[in-house]
Amino acid sequence: METMRIAVLADIHANVWALEAVLADVRKHGCDAVWNLGDILHGALRPRATYQVLRATGVALTIRGNQDRELDEWMIRDAGPEAMEWLRGLPATAVFEDEVLLCHGSPADDCCYLLEDVSSGHAVVRDDGEIVKLLGGAWQPVIVCGHTHIPRLVRLGNGQMILNPGSVGLAAYSDDSPVPHVMENYSPDASYAILEKTAAGWDATFRKVPYGTREAARTAAERGRSDWAYQIATGRVAKG
Repeated sequence: METMRIAVLADIHANVWALEAVLADVRKHGCDAVWNLGDILHGALRPRATYQVLRATGVALTIRGNQDRELDEWMIRDAGPEAMEWLRGLPATAVFEDEVLLCHGSPADDCCYLLEDVSSGHAVVRDDGEIVKLLGGAWQPVIVCGHTHIPRLVRLGNGQMILNPGSVGLAAYSDDSPVPHVMENYSPDASYAILEKTAAGWDATFRKVPYGTREAARTAAERGRSDWAYQIATGRVAKG
């Protein structure tokens, strides 16, 4: 059989500069399709431009993330009614050929960290049993998820492969839910993954794509989000 190559994107967060760099890299690697795992237009950057690039790209599968439900004022005003209607119509999950399940967090909860426990304040990979429980009976051999912004591939003892491509647009962030924690990649590069199906089965490679972070960071700062500006520029969360 011929190899099938799918570019898996997640957590763009209205960072059109990172998105354009990733899509250029996708074209260079000859991917057959692009999938988008949600958290698309939320953030202090350029929602409308991000929407326009995605619509022009012809993404094969798109699902919504938790922050595609939690609309903020800037996102609504900048993106416009057409983009908001598009977001509202996105499914929470999707299945590709009965082999790959697409979700944002876990199959049942777009706010759930499927692979990581953050009770320590940082991301620690869960054990097999915890992950299987959070899958809630999802049986597909491949699960692709986002939400954590951390690139990760875990192969479970039952043979399932779970892939998180990392974040296109925001390489670090902090959150207070379910407990105060940080997610950091220690590099500002945009992240995505290439999922491949060959005669031997499914596998994946991670791509880290440098892009001009200065404009994105400046835009975030101008919109009053100095935290985002630092996170975009460094891939780290500012201390204190």
